[in-house]
Amino acid sequence: MLADIRGATNEMEARRLTNGLWEIWASAPDARAQRLLDEGMERRAMADLDAATSAFDRLVAYCPDYAEGYNQRAFVAFIRGDYATALEDLERAVARAPLHVAARSGMALSLMGLGRILAARGVMREALDLHPWLPERHLLPVEGSANPEIEL
Repeated sequence: MLADIRGATNEMEARRLTNGLWEIWASAPDARAQRLLDEGMERRAMADLDAATSAFDRLVAYCPDYAEGYNQRAFVAFIRGDYATALEDLERAVARAPLHVAARSGMALSLMGLGRILAARGVMREALDLHPWLPERHLLPVEGSANPEIEL
């Protein structure tokens, strides 16, 4: 699917293909894991971050090899501004699913939040090598940019 995304001729086509990636990532290994994932995502959508974290904690305890549990828990930590915790979980997600471009992008954003701009740029470039249409692609500096320290 990533090869198809890299071959996309426009952003709309890439977005449609990316939705297919999310369907894969959000398909938990079994019904119990799916319930926990769905619960956490619903709680996060309602801004109940404590309940979302609790659901994702239970998910990663139950399915420690399922990358999306870590990715979603990292998203909650990122929302809270806890970039170090988010980065730890994103590293776990990528270790389990090296092609998880959303987790890689999240790693770059977390590194940026920690002020580690050069590391963030490197990780974002790796993510863009896999998926050149990521929405965060605009965060990389453009050659000759007047304020590269503001961007990744």
